[in-house]
Amino acid sequence: MSAESRDNARSSGSPDGALRPEPRTIAVDYLARVEGEGSLTLVIEDGRAKEARLSIFEPPRFFEAFLRGRGFAEAPDITSRICGICPVAYITSACRAMEDALGIELGPELRALRRLLYCGEWIESHALHVFLLHAPDFLGYPDAVAMARDHRDWVAKGLAIKKAGNAVVALLGGREIHPVNTRVGGFYSAPSRADLEGLLPELRAGSERTRACLSWMATLPCPELERPYEFVALRSDDVYAIAEGRLVSSGGLDIEVRDYDVHFVEEHVSWSTALRSRIRGSGRRAPAGDPEPRASEHGSGSYLCGPLARFNLSFDRLLPEVQDAARAAGLAIPCRNPLRSLLVRLVEILQAFEESIRIIEAYALPPAPFVAPRALRAGTGYGGSEAPRGFLYHRYTLDAEGTILDAKIVPPTSQNQLSIEEDLCALSPSLASLPVREATARAEQAVRNHDPCISCATHFLTLRVEEAPR
Repeated sequence: MSAESRDNARSSGSPDGALRPEPRTIAVDYLARVEGEGSLTLVIEDGRAKEARLSIFEPPRFFEAFLRGRGFAEAPDITSRICGICPVAYITSACRAMEDALGIELGPELRALRRLLYCGEWIESHALHVFLLHAPDFLGYPDAVAMARDHRDWVAKGLAIKKAGNAVVALLGGREIHPVNTRVGGFYSAPSRADLEGLLPELRAGSERTRACLSWMATLPCPELERPYEFVALRSDDVYAIAEGRLVSSGGLDIEVRDYDVHFVEEHVSWSTALRSRIRGSGRRAPAGDPEPRASEHGSGSYLCGPLARFNLSFDRLLPEVQDAARAAGLAIPCRNPLRSLLVRLVEILQAFEESIRIIEAYALPPAPFVAPRALRAGTGYGGSEAPRGFLYHRYTLDAEGTILDAKIVPPTSQNQLSIEEDLCALSPSLASLPVREATARAEQAVRNHDPCISCATHFLTLRVEEAPR
């Protein structure tokens, strides 16, 4: 991908005789090192952002529309194709929604296997972002290939960490990308204890590699940036939430996943093919069809999901040794610097490794690989899980034969769009005085920081057809 910048920063006379900079536009026509295609525009006047737009221009993909009329059992396989990086997240949220609609309860063995599969995805997805997409920003390299010339050992460690996550997904899911062994109610087949134990050497080595990488990356220079986010994530009573829990926020929200639509609303803006979300009752919503983007302000209903939200809301649910590793890396709650998410992702990788090891060591073969519904029934089911990038919500309405009548999917990237734009607004004073190349790189880093999965977000578009008068 290429990035271009247009710098209109010039000084002009003012009535009081002072020299003031003319508006400056920082434009990145194609964001690099993100999943999918998007662009960035930031207009700065008098040292502050006047407009901030994260433009997503991938064609809409209409997954919600073509799920209608399909059988309930097809939803996990279909939605997993939304993303090749986090298919397990889509499978899990879809399965949980269908299980909710059909009254299916998984036993502890199947719940543990589902969590293990999800840990594998967290490991491989976070490792991809940390080592190949995000770390080059902190070291001043254009990409991971250039970074590897000087830091080959660290990149090699990152690839080995990712490989360990892929191995977990491949064993439980049948293959590394778009798993085929998962289904509503569990799995088509359950692994033997011997098969799972074969993963342990690689998982233990991965845990040690992650500790070393966390210690090293904690020494990298990190710009100071504090943001007053409202964090939103699942929280569980006894574990670090991944596949189940209540939806909570740092602003006091504490709800069942099924109440998501009551408290959150999606809206469409003219410069993006993705919907974006707000917390209801929090500030002005953008008017329908608003032709001009506006810089957002705190209190607009924006919120942040993802690693930083989970870390702040559930630090006490991390394993004790993982908490210690986080503290040793200089992390503490509240952590409101989005650039520290590089370290938080490594903390979550370490958590996933340690949990995977514990799940395998305690593994007992489930009585059956899946739980079938006792009977089909009409109703609506709600499901949510913590994708690597944040909370992923699914809602399905079924008829009495188990056919999908309606579907709603809210990926984390669409929920984070407004916060990403607000990050850019918060950065604008420091960007105003930087050389154009450096300002552009810093703005791109602010977007990449959230690991946006743009292709996930572009699955909906409202089409309005107007006929000309006859």
